[in-house]
Amino acid sequence: MTIGILLCGEIPATLEAKFGPYSGMIRTLLGPRSATVFDVQSGELPGSISACQAYVITGSSAGVYDGLPWINELMAFLRNARGGSKLIGICFGHQAMAQAFGGSVIKSPKGWGIGLHRYELQARPHWMDNDDGAVAIPASHQDQVVALPSDARVIARSEFTPYAGLDYGDAISFQFHPEFSPAFATALIEANRDRYEAIAASAIQSHLQPDDCARAVRWIGRFLDSGRGAVL
Repeated sequence: MTIGILLCGEIPATLEAKFGPYSGMIRTLLGPRSATVFDVQSGELPGSISACQAYVITGSSAGVYDGLPWINELMAFLRNARGGSKLIGICFGHQAMAQAFGGSVIKSPKGWGIGLHRYELQARPHWMDNDDGAVAIPASHQDQVVALPSDARVIARSEFTPYAGLDYGDAISFQFHPEFSPAFATALIEANRDRYEAIAASAIQSHLQPDDCARAVRWIGRFLDSGRGAVL
């Protein structure tokens, strides 16, 4: 299986020297699977849907409602890819998929969600597990999905983010960041501290607690390796 990484953003240059490029974090998340990176912000998209058997749509500092040409092109690609390749959305990718498939995304009046957030698990597709019904995974977002596509079901939620994980059968998406290490998540908060000074200290403190990123990575791996759309 070849996976296309639809790279929609980069990490701050000040952090890249220590933690490597954002695409590297996604490659690590995917494990030994073959992956090709497409720089979506520069207008680069696969020449055909069949170029890859699955696509990961990454995080970004952009908002899906910004109306930028590359975002419009990405939305069209996602609609065309749906049903032909598996899709996995992370943060901005989660929002882009929801918007492309008929949902709605806004800059939330709740403000920034940063730090280690706890999410209750809802429906359990076949690629998930039957362990404890909650996970703690890093968050870093201000935008939120506020209306669901008609065929999406919620698989993870919190009071702050009611639609934190969505399953479409042949596509899945998460508002949280299973690709973030505690060290990187902490450094990212420090690098952008002026955006959310009032909650930065508690968010940094939260990353001293154990997280469930490895568990979410296993979900993604099972989704990629499993038959499309099967449900237990």
